[in-house]
Order: sequence, then C-alpha cells, then structure tokens
Amino acid sequence: MRFDFADDGSAGRRRLCHPRLIVARFQVRGKRYRAVTLWLCWHDGGVRHFDLCIIGTGSGNSIIDDRFDHLSVALVEMGTFGGTCLNVGCIPSKMFVHPADLAASTIQAARLGVDLDLQGVRWREIRDRIFARIDPKAANGRAYRYRSHNVTVFDGRGSFVAPRELDVGAGQTITADRVVIAAGSRPMVPELPGLSSVDFLTSDTVMRRSELPQSMIIIGGGYVSAEFAHIFSAFGTTVTVVNRSEVLLRREDVEIAERFTDLLGRRVDVRVSTRVKEVESTPDGRVRARLEGPAGELEQLDADVLLVATGRTSNGDTLDLEHGGIEADDDGLIIVDEYQRTTADGVFALGDVSSRQQLKHVANKDARVVQHNLLHPDSMITSSHRAVPRAVFSMPQVASVGLTEAQATEEGMDYVVSRQDYGDTAFGWAMEDLDHFVKVIAHAESKVLIGAHVIGPQASSLIQPLIHAMSFEQPAPEVARGQYWIHPAMTEVIENALLGLAD
Repeated sequence: MRFDFADDGSAGRRRLCHPRLIVARFQVRGKRYRAVTLWLCWHDGGVRHFDLCIIGTGSGNSIIDDRFDHLSVALVEMGTFGGTCLNVGCIPSKMFVHPADLAASTIQAARLGVDLDLQGVRWREIRDRIFARIDPKAANGRAYRYRSHNVTVFDGRGSFVAPRELDVGAGQTITADRVVIAAGSRPMVPELPGLSSVDFLTSDTVMRRSELPQSMIIIGGGYVSAEFAHIFSAFGTTVTVVNRSEVLLRREDVEIAERFTDLLGRRVDVRVSTRVKEVESTPDGRVRARLEGPAGELEQLDADVLLVATGRTSNGDTLDLEHGGIEADDDGLIIVDEYQRTTADGVFALGDVSSRQQLKHVANKDARVVQHNLLHPDSMITSSHRAVPRAVFSMPQVASVGLTEAQATEEGMDYVVSRQDYGDTAFGWAMEDLDHFVKVIAHAESKVLIGAHVIGPQASSLIQPLIHAMSFEQPAPEVARGQYWIHPAMTEVIENALLGLAD
C-alpha cells in the first residue's frame, strides 16, 4: 500500500494519507458507476482529516449526493437526525394541524346548516400515528449515512477549536478542507422570573405529550403560538395566549395581523398588550402565571401546562465560532455573503443558523447554492432572498410574500393597493365567508407586485400565483388576464385582487 504526505497549510503539520479503493465497476437500476478511490488522511498527531465537514443533518444533509462520492465527508449531528423540520417543526406540526382543522370544522358546518358533533379526540392515537411516520424517517436517514462508503457520522456537538478544526465530542478532533455550517436553530427561552422552576414546554416537546391537557397558557404571539393555539383549542383544550404586542403575528401587514387577532380571539382567550411578570408551580402540580395587563392591572392565571413560544434563535452560539474565525451579527446569526460564504476561508453557512428567514424552503434553497459552490468553486452562484414567502397554518391560515404596506410607505415607494374579500367571489358565497381577504401591493406605474397577503382558507396555496408573479416581475394585469382562472374556484379571489390593480 502506498502512503503519501500532504501539506495541509498549517505550520509544522502534515497529513498522512493512503488510498482506499471503494468500488470498481457496478450497475444499479441501469445506471453505471465508475471506480471511486478515497484518500483516508490523518494528521501527524492522529487527527482525522476530511475533504468536507457538514455540521447539521437537516438541509445540510441534502448537499451530499453521488457527485461527492470521491470526497471524504464528515457529518456532525448533536440532535435527532433530519433536523428541525422533520422532527420537531414543519412536518409533524402540520400533521397535527390537519386533524385540528377537521375538529374545528364543526363551527363552520353549523353556519351552513350541517350539524356536526366533535365526540372526542384520541390524542395518543394522533400523536403515535404522526411519529410512527416521522421517527423511522429520521432513523433510516441516519442508517443510510452510516452505510455510505465516504461519509463518517459523528454523533455529538461540533465546536471549533481552530480554523476548520472541530471538536466533535468524545475527545475526537477532526479537520476539513471545507466546512458547511447547517446547525439550525432552537426555541428561544426568555429570561422570565420563575421559569426555570416550572416544567414548561416548547415546540420541541409539546407534540410528544402523553396526554391532552385540559388547559394551556401560551407565551408569545408569533407563528408557533398561532399554530399550537389552533391545534390545542380545536382538540378541546382551554387555551390562553399572552402576547406583549398589540396584535398577534405582528410581522404581517397590519390589516392581516389585526384580522387574525380578532378571528383567533373568537376561539381562544387572547391577551394582547399583556406581560407575564412571573411563573410558578401550584401545589397541585399546575403552572401559575402572574400577568400585567394593558392598563397595568395584575391578574393570576392557572393552567395545566405552559407553552413558551417566543421565537427561535440560531445555534451559532453553540459552535465556538470565534475559534474558527467566523463572525456572527448582534443577533447571533452567522454572517454570510451572497455565495453563502462566512468570514472564514473555506467555511459556508446556510439555513436558520445564518438566515433571518427561518424557513425550510429558504434553508433548502441555500443548500442548493452551497452544493453548487462546493462542486464548482470557480463558477459560484448566488442566493436570492427577494421574494421569499411564508405561511402560518392556523385557523385562519395566513400567507404573505414581499413588503407590507407599512414597509412600502417607509421605503417611500409610489404604490397602489387592491383588497378583495373571499365573500365577493362565487366560492366565497358557497362558504358564506364574511371574514377573509386578499391584499396585493404593486408599483403604481409598472403594476409589478411588491407585496401580497392572504388570510383565509387555503391561504398557503392560494398565494402561489402571486409568488410566481413577483418572482418573474410580471405586471398584475398581465397575470390576471393572461391565463384562464377556473370558475367558480377559490382562486378567483386572487384574480379579482389582481384586476383591482389595473388602471
């Protein structure tokens, strides 16, 4: 066997490498593969070296495909394989949302002359069905990478000890020519008196509860709060949402936020402009929150469980970034350029760890950019976050893309607005809809959309033509009149909103 020495660029340090023939020729499902030779390398001191190291197994895991077969890859994961979306985020939460939508449909059915009764919710059955699908996905993903000939999985917290050198747990240190940080985010836990002394839940833990609680206090007014308030209230839990701001979903257009706050407040006890001063356990094992209302009035509220839903924070602060020469901003987000490169040579970052838009579809797009730039360092591509949509899967749904009207005003834009009620369309008549609408904002002259906002049934799907129009800078009248719109489908509310922007 032949051994070669390679200089890794570090003073006084060399790598001892030897070739390992992995495969010769083989064929799978009609596709031919060539022989692959990997160089397995160690530094003089026995430190394992890799061509590429990826921290995180969410969107970062998707980078590794057969184009990386000739590279040795380290994959570092401190939590459950598959990342936030698969295990504790988007996917399981929406699998709870759908049965919650069915449970809550009794209210609307009664308005339309159909008497439905919710006879019960089998929480454990719902929970077990969901995670019987989720957990094997995570386990199979891990097993697949363990079987990969060129991937080494490290189950531990990765942290930098030097530029492109990481402690991966259990006393192991590795180096890599290039590193991708895709370590995600975690629930933000506020500094609240008494919180550390009570058993509270976050979005990471609430979905695996053994029993459906009779009552719940939710701290926070963002999308996590909105979705779980819907889920648990639909299943019969008495829910109280406590929010410091005047409205829920305050990132949304003010008209959308105000309407959502009103509509959720018809099903849930919503306390806006209210602060939680302290929490404590009660003698019977429940949780007690001491509240201060809008006028300074004090109140005490007890519930079976407390859900803290005050946002998410980047995991960048767990990585000892300063040892790797990697800079973060004041909010802890890793600073990246348009190529997803960090301030350290050979290190990329993607997803929640570096983006203010903590969305799976953003992380996936970032991962595709990083993947290309790893494979083609001489012809890199850039990320574009110009028309990034988001959705809240509550009841009602909310979806948006682009600027709010307040943001357009703040930027001094000359714009026009069109607002279309669901109830003014044929399908809106069928639903007897009185509450939901679409709002679109466009440049006054060109009529190209700069913002779109939907609140109501299927908002997350209805907004897609507006995302398309923004992405390709199509004038609103052209989008409205350049295609057929099925009559009397719900999408006519989008068509009519666009027509409202015409001169």
